[in-house]
Amino acid sequence: MTRRFALADLPEVIPVFPLPGALLLPHARLPLNIFEPRYLAMLDDALRSDHRLIGMVQPYEGRAPQPKLHTIGCAGRITSLSETEDGRYLIALTGICRFRIGGELEGFTPYRRVRVDWASFADDLGAADDWMGFDRAESLGTLRNYFDAVKLASDWDSLREAEPELLINSLSMMCPFAVEEKQALLEAPKLSDRTETLLALMTFAIASGGEDDNKVQ
Repeated sequence: MTRRFALADLPEVIPVFPLPGALLLPHARLPLNIFEPRYLAMLDDALRSDHRLIGMVQPYEGRAPQPKLHTIGCAGRITSLSETEDGRYLIALTGICRFRIGGELEGFTPYRRVRVDWASFADDLGAADDWMGFDRAESLGTLRNYFDAVKLASDWDSLREAEPELLINSLSMMCPFAVEEKQALLEAPKLSDRTETLLALMTFAIASGGEDDNKVQ
């Protein structure tokens, strides 16, 4: 079982992994393949901390050495790790809580660290969102049309049985949306809002024949 955190347990400063298109949401799991030396060092340092948290955050588009970061990300706890023979880390992060970046710290670490505020997202630390208004039939109908448009396959039996939060968060993380679209899903206040955003993005993709030419501004 993943460690449960209270708001007071969360640190004021966390390392961040800016990775475009890699979305982490509370209560969800994100597998990562870590191979860059600076992020191997980040993992080593995180494992030595008492919280083992890493912040996943989307950078704005651009090739600058230090691209600007979106102000909202999600922290995940390292819940599994294995090391390959060629020195890579295969890890899984379990989403704990979203955060708002208050500023970036200068320092001697090869990776980026930020000062964060968790208060706006304290509800993430509670139990899974058991949204009773979820319309599974409508959502799966849109999902089937979307998967056909973007030529993806899925295990429909698992989708029909998954709990609403697991289903919506997993789809939000795995679907090939643009960075700004992923950010919109991350920033959705509640599961109902995320579901509405997800279905809207899928509907746009269906209408455009699967082409990714509809961006959330």
